[in-house]
Formats: sequence, structure tokens, C-alpha cells
Amino acid sequence: MDDISVISVLGGLAPDSNEPMSAQMQEYLQQTWRGIAQKIPGTRFNYDFWTECQPRRSTYPACRAVIAARSQDGKFEDPMISTIQQGYYLQAKNPSDDETLLGFAESIGLDKQRFMNDLNAPSTHQSLEQEMNFGRSMGVQGFPSLILAQQGKICPIRVEFLNVDLMVESVKVALEVG
Repeated sequence: MDDISVISVLGGLAPDSNEPMSAQMQEYLQQTWRGIAQKIPGTRFNYDFWTECQPRRSTYPACRAVIAARSQDGKFEDPMISTIQQGYYLQAKNPSDDETLLGFAESIGLDKQRFMNDLNAPSTHQSLEQEMNFGRSMGVQGFPSLILAQQGKICPIRVEFLNVDLMVESVKVALEVG
């Protein structure tokens, strides 16, 4: 398994919107957070987000922030993802807001002006669209997903947060079959 390449692809999920998130969607997402916290020990969420922020169902800005960070240097991709997740889930910061994303960019050492220029640039929008299309072409329907592609064959691997060994075994089996 030493010759496996990992490609991270952004999924998009929810397009740009300035509309406040409906009360039903807010409740659904809070229930989702509770379910995750029950299933995965040690997982925490800051529910202040729902009262301190103006929740919007808009994940594209955060995805574009990852692309803008990556465009400055690939080494910033993972720190940006981590910072967005921590900001949203633990610090009650809204990753749908450009100003919040700019703060995240500064906190990981990105060039502030370049980040702001790249965040909503047409090329960044195009990159996100290409990544989402690539994910769809692989059959991705949920996030996160793990897909093994080899010799033109696509094999979804079930994501098991509590049993990485099971995921590794699934990859090994898929490699043998493929």
C-alpha cells in the first residue's frame, strides 16, 4: 500500500447564500452534532454558534478558503481545514462569512491581501466547481467519503471513524480484487 496516492477533494455541499438558515435546518444540524458526539467519544461542539452567529446554509465560502490557502502553498491546506473546523465547531465562528475566513487565514500565516483576492476570484469558483464535479464523477454522495480508484475501477470504502483498521482492511481487499 506504499504506492497509494491520496487526493483530497472538496465537496461543496451548500451553495452561497445570504439567507438565514431555517429553524428546521438549524435543529436538524444540532441533532446531527448530538448524534456525532454520542457516537464518537471525545467529540465536542460549541452550541453557542446557534445563538451567537447568523447561521446560513452556505459551505462554498469555506471550500473556497481552502482553495485560496492551497494556492498560496499546498502546506496551508490542512491547517486551513483544521482552523475552519475548530472555528465552527468549537469557537462558534461562522465559516460562511468572508471576514471570519480572513481571520482564519491570518491565524495560519497566509498573506492577507492575496487570500482576500483569491477567496472570491473567478478562478477559485472554477476550481471548486471542478473538484465538486470530480467528486460526483466518483459517485461521492456524503462527506467525508473515501474512494479507491485503480485501473478505471471505483470502489467506495466505508468511513469508520472508530475503526481505522477496518478501513485499512477494506482498502487491502479492494486492492486485491481490483
